[in-house]
Amino acid sequence: MRWLAKLSAVAALLGQALSQDPPSVPFPTSCSGVAAPRFSYTVDSAWQVTKIASGLRQPRSIIFDNAGNMLVLQASSGISVHTFGSDGCINSTKTLVQNSGLNHGLSITPDGKTVYASSQTTVWSWAYDQAALTLTGQKTVVSGIGQGIHSTRTTVVSPKNPNLILVSVGSNSNWDDPTIDPSVGRAIVKVFDVSTAPANGYSFNSQGTVLGYGLRNEVALAFDPNGHVWGAENSGDDFRRTVNGQSTDIHIDNPAEELNYLGDPEKPLANNWFGYPTCFTVWEPSNFRDNTALKTGSQFVVSPNSTFNDASCEGKSNPPRLSFPAHMAPITNVFDPAANNMYITFHGSWDRQPAQGYFVAEVPFTKNAEGNYEPVAPADSKTGYKNIIGAQNPGSCNSPSLTMSTCWRLAGLSWDPAGERLFISSDNQAQGEIFVLKKK
Repeated sequence: MRWLAKLSAVAALLGQALSQDPPSVPFPTSCSGVAAPRFSYTVDSAWQVTKIASGLRQPRSIIFDNAGNMLVLQASSGISVHTFGSDGCINSTKTLVQNSGLNHGLSITPDGKTVYASSQTTVWSWAYDQAALTLTGQKTVVSGIGQGIHSTRTTVVSPKNPNLILVSVGSNSNWDDPTIDPSVGRAIVKVFDVSTAPANGYSFNSQGTVLGYGLRNEVALAFDPNGHVWGAENSGDDFRRTVNGQSTDIHIDNPAEELNYLGDPEKPLANNWFGYPTCFTVWEPSNFRDNTALKTGSQFVVSPNSTFNDASCEGKSNPPRLSFPAHMAPITNVFDPAANNMYITFHGSWDRQPAQGYFVAEVPFTKNAEGNYEPVAPADSKTGYKNIIGAQNPGSCNSPSLTMSTCWRLAGLSWDPAGERLFISSDNQAQGEIFVLKKK
């Protein structure tokens, strides 16, 4: 009978392993009670899409627990959790935390037991129970974050070392000159080890480790399978190029938005300055008639002189690994499970006519000979990404504020635990919406 006991033990272990498999939920073709999409869009023929939630309050960030429940940070409201029925549609919604200060950052540890979220000044943690659907025991993890025009504080947990959290803080103006010094605590991404956090939390400016600075507004942060960080940056507005006293408006197509390799948070890069507020990235080289050597992906200065010019950026500033058109405003980035592609939501432009952005980009990635991940396209490419779903007529979109627009404002982005369905949110204050996509 000993073999029966062994067989039973094996069966029990197998059942336990199977129970830990990510939950797989069908893709819904429609969801009852959900309002029709508020804004028109087009979707790539390789993808299918269904709207699954409406009437949310500025759904800024989306994450999933290990049971497949969806947590949503609704800006200026709080955190909600949404469960799914057998049809793939949401079948229950519950408010986990009410906090009008929460505005963007939301992350969960790989074991699903701790949730982090942020306001403009503070990062908090809670114990999370995915069975009871509760957040309890709020703790301050990081405080004293400075305020400014860029108010979001992206907060993400390292999947490789869950004790490490990253916190991103943007500049407090278009030109935030003091940020050339990382101790200012703006235009920066820092790493904090929660296992050694003081009882009242870390002080942002004086504690933590600098992962990268000179990052004007690195809202989107994602980890590749090696645990290395990739950031997508919102670059500057209303630029003019001044050479020998002659000023030229270059703001329609420059500077580029950036995709930056920030490296391993456990071993920050030796040179972790990414250029701001001095060195910026070219998208459209034809605007720079005084320097025909510049190409897409090159770095430039706004007012070159004998002390510091475009060439001075080389070797001092880390250039982006890939660039995107100006003013598209990347908000969230994620890798697919195999890291064959990175996906990025672009919130859309406000100071460019015709407008651009308002779509989800698919950026092909590859693993190189050294075992590191990188975009397939070269750094000077203008075609290193693909629009998989976006506003039907982005050129006519009018966005007078961060969340007001005549088009959707794509923000949150997350794969479900099974890696089968990609969820996106629009935080347009006219109607907060969530959609689910799946490849055909």
